[in-house]
Amino acid sequence: MASQQPNNPLHGITLEQIVVSLEQKFGWESLGEHVKINCFRNDPSLKSSLKFLRRTPWARAQVEQLYIETIVHGETLSSDVVQDPDPWANFKP
Repeated sequence: MASQQPNNPLHGITLEQIVVSLEQKFGWESLGEHVKINCFRNDPSLKSSLKFLRRTPWARAQVEQLYIETIVHGETLSSDVVQDPDPWANFKP
């Protein structure tokens, strides 16, 4: 008997569905900015991304977290604004 996982937002969702949803929402270029992995930046495709993510747990965790934050919880991430890590970078006296 399959156990229910009511607190797991990824229950019943395949990795392929996650990548397709994120690619439709952001596009490959913006997705590569949100999750900095080469399978999204250099000649991206669904097949190559799935192959890499299935073999690389840390990258898969980042993609799943982005999916949960943006698709499941509906948070908006601005793909237009790239935040500078230095808060004083744009300071003009």
